[in-house]
Amino acid sequence: MMRGIHHVGIVVRRLADAFGFYRDVLGLPLLKEAVVPDQGVRAALLAAGDTEIELLEPLDPASGVGRFLAKRGEGLHHLCFDTPDVAGALAVLKEKQVELLDTAPRPGLAGQIAFLHPKACCGVLVELATPPAAAHARTVSSPVRLKRLVIGAQDVQRTAATFRSLFGFPEVAMNSGPRVMLAVGRSALLVVSAAEVGGTEGMVALSLVAEDFPALVASFARSGTKCLNGTGEVTVEPVSSHGVNLHISRYT
Repeated sequence: MMRGIHHVGIVVRRLADAFGFYRDVLGLPLLKEAVVPDQGVRAALLAAGDTEIELLEPLDPASGVGRFLAKRGEGLHHLCFDTPDVAGALAVLKEKQVELLDTAPRPGLAGQIAFLHPKACCGVLVELATPPAAAHARTVSSPVRLKRLVIGAQDVQRTAATFRSLFGFPEVAMNSGPRVMLAVGRSALLVVSAAEVGGTEGMVALSLVAEDFPALVASFARSGTKCLNGTGEVTVEPVSSHGVNLHISRYT
């Protein structure tokens, strides 16, 4: 039912400032930018391999995204799965008595979209999208791609079971421990104990891989990006990545 992760949504104060990091420093190509009146946002989609990053600037403080920014500040907002038939997916979820925010598809920046209630996915706001056919034919290259999204959970097994049951994601074999990895197209969801990530539940971090890791590190140095460098990996501090815990490793 789900082809993969379409995008991860990030709330930012000003789109122009966020472009300074995600487009100009990280190198993600801008695919689309528009005002979405019914959501009260100016939004932009940037390519991250075969997935995308959506930046959301609230234009109305009373909107859902505006309230999110006021309460939590900049950071990860929602997760969107690519489905060939968002209406059909909604019908299946309704039969499972899943709590929905949208009972029918509506136009969005990613195509025909619908949102599930965060209660349905253990505190994660999930969007479903059926992109236009032309979107799957795009040939824009990106210097980094999404590897995994990390989700904090009080009950790791229950949260992972919820995503398996609702979307059919298979579990990836890992070393024994309180973590579960689910394959989602070429990317993955990594569910970890909330205690491991400072007690935070929901989306907590993004992991990317870079095709030209030395060039990326050089870009961070030129821009003054605050980060911690390791052997073959770098962790960008949230102050530089607009509230997102961002981990980037060499392309594999």
